[in-house]
Amino acid sequence: MTSLDYQVLVVQIRDVNRPQADRLADFRIFRAALETGTIRAAERDAVGNWHVNTWVKQGILAGFPLGEMEDVSVPGFPFFDKATYPVQSFTLGHKVRIVPGGTTIRSGAYVAPGVVCMPPSYINVGAYVDEGAMVDSHALVGSAAQIGKKVHLSAAAQIGGVLEPAGALPVIVEDHVFIGGNCGVYEGCLIRERAVLASGVILTGSSRVYDLVNERVITRNESGVLEIPAGAVVVPGSRKVSSVFGASHGLSVSTPIVVKYRDDKTDAALALEDALR
Repeated sequence: MTSLDYQVLVVQIRDVNRPQADRLADFRIFRAALETGTIRAAERDAVGNWHVNTWVKQGILAGFPLGEMEDVSVPGFPFFDKATYPVQSFTLGHKVRIVPGGTTIRSGAYVAPGVVCMPPSYINVGAYVDEGAMVDSHALVGSAAQIGKKVHLSAAAQIGGVLEPAGALPVIVEDHVFIGGNCGVYEGCLIRERAVLASGVILTGSSRVYDLVNERVITRNESGVLEIPAGAVVVPGSRKVSSVFGASHGLSVSTPIVVKYRDDKTDAALALEDALR
């Protein structure tokens, strides 16, 4: 099937005048294409620009009202959810390393060969996790989030989900990015390749990021996306509150800061990650 065929399928899934059984049958074809990575919520073009596939997100959203609540438990783990989004089943043939301890991957997510999932972690519907990525303990890959090759999501890293509005670009983390422990990357963020977020960095589309190297302030672009440059090393920082009240009380707010761009020293510090795979 071509991309156009799948777009037609989504139109059929959303047509409430069609028989429920037919819509469910089409939805299962759509969901299977998500799980094989044939279709995805966002894609990068030849010049590096990302584009949201609104119709994919519309298809994902259509699956929720389409399904009835059912017991979708697996041995040892009771689950009660929409029948259209049960826990995804894996075999050795998928070549995904899922370490025992409570990890759950929802149906409709693509997880490539060579991905490592440490317990407990969670990957939601519509997510795309590319080859060699590490999803560490208590890490979340939210709905429709796009995770590149050899990305490391450290313990308790949170990658937010963006399903609505359907036209909004989901959170994107490009290849070879390192996300430190307890980081949060939420709606409206694009992390370019080889960037490093130190532990505790929080980013949203409305964040102001201070680039000390280039002496500039990075804010959301005309498309409403906050883009962290390729190779940027971002750490938690703070800036003074400028109001009279804030200044008189010595208040400050947290602010991400680019302190450097990746170099050989940074790469050496992250070299251990390959050994863990």
